This record gives sequence, structure tokens and C-alpha cells, in this order.
Amino acid sequence: MNNYLKITIFSMFFVIACSSDGPGDSNNNSNGNSEVIVPSNLTLDISIVGQNDSNPNGDGSGSIICTATATDAVNYEFRFGGGVTEQSSSGQTEYSYTSEGLNSYTLYVYAYSSTGHYTSTFQTFDLYVEGEAPEATWSEEFNYNGAVDSNSWTHEIGNGDWGWGNGEFQYYTSSLNNVKVEDGVLKITAIREDIAGYEYTSARIITKNKFEFQYGRVDIRAKLPTGSGTWPALWLLGANFNEVGWPACGEIDIMEHWGHDPTVIAGSIHTPMSHGDTWTHGYTTVNDYHEEFHIYSIDWNENRIQFFVDDALYYTYSPSPQDSQSWPFDQEMFFILNIAMGGHWFDVDPQFNESTMEVDYIRVYQ
Repeated sequence: MNNYLKITIFSMFFVIACSSDGPGDSNNNSNGNSEVIVPSNLTLDISIVGQNDSNPNGDGSGSIICTATATDAVNYEFRFGGGVTEQSSSGQTEYSYTSEGLNSYTLYVYAYSSTGHYTSTFQTFDLYVEGEAPEATWSEEFNYNGAVDSNSWTHEIGNGDWGWGNGEFQYYTSSLNNVKVEDGVLKITAIREDIAGYEYTSARIITKNKFEFQYGRVDIRAKLPTGSGTWPALWLLGANFNEVGWPACGEIDIMEHWGHDPTVIAGSIHTPMSHGDTWTHGYTTVNDYHEEFHIYSIDWNENRIQFFVDDALYYTYSPSPQDSQSWPFDQEMFFILNIAMGGHWFDVDPQFNESTMEVDYIRVYQ
């Protein structure tokens, strides 16, 4: 238990010299002895397990260690609230609270003497209890090696219509040079190489007709590529794309990044009301986007879509009125992961050779 610090947040002390009717009562004068012994110098120390500068309210376990001392005390009663008590002849005990979140508690201790008389004190403290992690209803953990799992993913090949609608420069392949699972992560690599009249190769994989969902929280842990001209994205497209087209199907860009503006992360919404150079978007800054993994998330329900990086909210889309022009998101959508190269509004660094986006996992909670 060396991973905690002792803390006394708030303490008040009072002495009550009387005969006790509590659990520590020795029936006072049952032995005919009229001597009255009242414990004195009562102290109470509460150690919050895992408490440090980064976790001032503990490590989330909800555990505390209590130490009480008093002169002439033979027994201690700790009262934790809610009718929960514990007896200790040594003055030490451990207890774990279970109410999730940050809560304030008041703990009382009663010190009893051999004659049944007592003194008491209390402390009030704040304690954090971490909730149980929810279970994902669907996930891709990439805990295998080689080609992506064909039960979940389909490769899109080529340059699409007019560079996938953006004048992009890359040709998407299913080559392991461009997309593979290795060391527990998905790796999508954009490479400068000539193929089919294009200067770059890359990969774009989708879950269309294999995994589609409506509403929930999505967490994607990823590390992004570098280089001016790279355009990685983690996004969702409406499952009715083939029937109604874009933007009527709706698009949610969970994470969008441009190598020429490297520390900026975008979360964007495309609808019939606002698409292409959409104004329904939010931005945040991630300085080590290419050095460390970060968790890019959305929380999507029937009223709004929230965007997060490492659980920090930076944009909420909640249109009013909500209609087919502003809200095509009352239907199932599928994942797309890709690195595009360039477009009609920006070029690729002529010194670019190759760069990789790594995805550790994708998890959907509903």
C-alpha cells in the first residue's frame, strides 16, 4: 500500500464524556466499579489509495485506509455512512466505496474505553470511484497478422470518379504494401510509386454490407501519418449511399487530418444542407498526432453528434430544425478508413516518399 498519500481534508474533534449505548459499550458499571475512563487525544488519518498529484481523489478503486489512535482506547468503531460500521481493536481498517464518480463522504470514528465511555471525531473527504468499462457491441481489435479480415472489410480499388470526388492523386490497392495488420495494429501506407497512371498508391477499406450500425459511441485509437499532401480519415457514410447518393446519405468524419496543417484535427458533418466545404465542423489541436496514439471518438444519438479527442469534447452537431436536409443520420452507417493524397485544393510535397496511419482498435458501444 505504498501507492497512496495520507491526507486529512477536514477534521473536527469533540469529546463526549458519557456512558455509551453503542456496540463498544462495556455496560459501564456492571462490575461495580465507578471509575470513569474517557479516551483522549483521538486522531484520525484517512489514506486514499492511489492518491497523487495526478489523481488527487484516488486511483478510482474507491479504497481508503483508516488509522485512529487515542489514549485509553480499547476499541474503535468506524462509521462509513449508510449504516455501515466496522469494529477494530487496533484502530486500523480498510474500506472501499462503490458509488461511481466523484463523491464527498464523511467518516466518523468512535474510540471506546474499558469502561464503555467514548470520544469521537470525523473527517470529510472527496473520493473518485471509476465505473466499470462498458462492453463494446462491436469491435475490430486487429489481433491478427496479414491481410485485413474479409468478414469485416472490403477493399475499394482505383481512383474512383474524378479522384473520389476530390481530384485526389492516389490509386487505392489491396496490396500488403499499402494495407496490412501487423503487431496488433492496422497499417495503411501511402507510397510514392507509379501505378495505372497515378503517382501514389494507398488503401481505402470499408465495412459496407458487413458491419453497419445506427447510434452509439465510437472510439478509434490511431496514430496519424505525416507529410504535406497526406489526407487520412476515419469516417462513416450512410448505408443507403447506393440508393440516394452523396450527400443525401450523410457523412460523419470522426477524424480528418491534412498534412499541410499538421496539428489540426477536424470533426465534420456532411448533409444536403452543408457539404463539401462544409461549415458544420469543429477543430482541435493535437501536437503529437504522428508520435503517439490518440482516441478519436463520436457519440451519436437521435438528437446530436458529439466529437472528442481523448475524451475531450470539441464539437457538437445538433441542428434545429432537424429534417432531411440537416439530419440524414436516422439510419445505419458504415466505416471507411483511408489515406488520400492531395486534391483539387492542395498539392503533395515533392519530397514525400511514404507514410503510415496506424489503427490500434475500433470499438462501438450501444
